[in-house]
Amino acid sequence: MAKVKIYVDGQEGTTGLEINDRLKKREDLEILKIAQDKLFDVEERRKYINRADIVFLCLPDEVAIESVSLIDGDNLSTRVIDASTAHRTADGWVYGLPELSPEHRKNIADAKRLANPGCFPTGFNALVYPLVRENILPPDYPVTCCAVTGYSGGGINLINIFESEENKGKLNSPCFYSLPMRHKHLPEMQKHSGLLNPPVFTPIIGGFYRGMTVAVPLRTDAFKSKINAAEINAFYKNYYNKQNFIKIAPTNVQDEFEWGFMNAESCNNTNNLEILVFGHDDCVLLAARLDNLGKGASGAAVQNMNIMLGIDETYGII
Repeated sequence: MAKVKIYVDGQEGTTGLEINDRLKKREDLEILKIAQDKLFDVEERRKYINRADIVFLCLPDEVAIESVSLIDGDNLSTRVIDASTAHRTADGWVYGLPELSPEHRKNIADAKRLANPGCFPTGFNALVYPLVRENILPPDYPVTCCAVTGYSGGGINLINIFESEENKGKLNSPCFYSLPMRHKHLPEMQKHSGLLNPPVFTPIIGGFYRGMTVAVPLRTDAFKSKINAAEINAFYKNYYNKQNFIKIAPTNVQDEFEWGFMNAESCNNTNNLEILVFGHDDCVLLAARLDNLGKGASGAAVQNMNIMLGIDETYGII
């Protein structure tokens, strides 16, 4: 049986390196490797893109758009998984979060052009979409979201800032960022959650390499019907009960945490997304923990590739 040809465009970036690392032991794949001195040669990239069965784009948005334009007009076989922000709300692109619904999973299986979700939106949409879909949370609810991530989410440049000798001691505390409130993930968070308005989103970057917690506080008196933390937790358990990578913690599990603190690194080096629900009858806190480089990037990309190839989604991931 012929091996599936894979090309990673942007193989030197954080996500590209992680995808290559996940795929290099796969015997069912042939990884096409462009020469180092040709990484930015448009015509050479065109050849590799059109030879591949699946192309991963791990590039800045404008370069990802350029890469798609390099696919020959008569090439109907090359399929694309774009890890950039460029196509996450674009017409004709499938959104790659299969756990959201059976429809999402089917669309991924059939996709020619797939947008891999962002790390923050993966956690946010996993929390909010089911509540909106099942008419528990009104789509016009004024949702707020606060999230903390490891610095690897900012790519090579931010990694260098945090790890440089020059900046030692300057970035010890968690840092709020995207302060003008126009984070690039907002359109994606709104569109794929089913909300009528974008959330009020405050991201924070911490002095740790990888890991993420996305938190959404809600008042239950604004829900379509009264529901408490335990009932929401039971809802998630039922909604995600057949999913390989989504884990639901018991309600109000904070007593099991060391010092009562919810650590953002608990899902590191896995493709898991853990959902936790805290609170009482009037207020709840929804939280999703994931590896921003795993389920938030490369792990999700490989999972989507497996679904597109019609094989076990966990292959090469677990």
